[in-house]
Amino acid sequence: MIAVIGTMKFPAEKMAALLPHVQELVRQTNAHDGCIAYDVGEDILEPGLLRFSELWPDQESLTRHIAAPHIAPWRQACQDHGILNRSFAVYDVTGERSL
Repeated sequence: MIAVIGTMKFPAEKMAALLPHVQELVRQTNAHDGCIAYDVGEDILEPGLLRFSELWPDQESLTRHIAAPHIAPWRQACQDHGILNRSFAVYDVTGERSL
């Protein structure tokens, strides 16, 4: 399994206009073949900071997601709404247990 954790920073005043694009990204990604989980939320202490968490069964599924047709409009929305920073990391997950 592959876990992706990331952040994207936008000007706080752009968040209301960006929200419909985030909602569409989440809807389409969660419907994407292979998506186990895809969540995005705005940091409660830092307005404009979006936190992403994703789970994919394998690298192939993640690669297909990145190339999916709904990603290009999201990337354009990021540019249109003044993205300031982007940071993502991919982790190989070998197991799961209750916490």
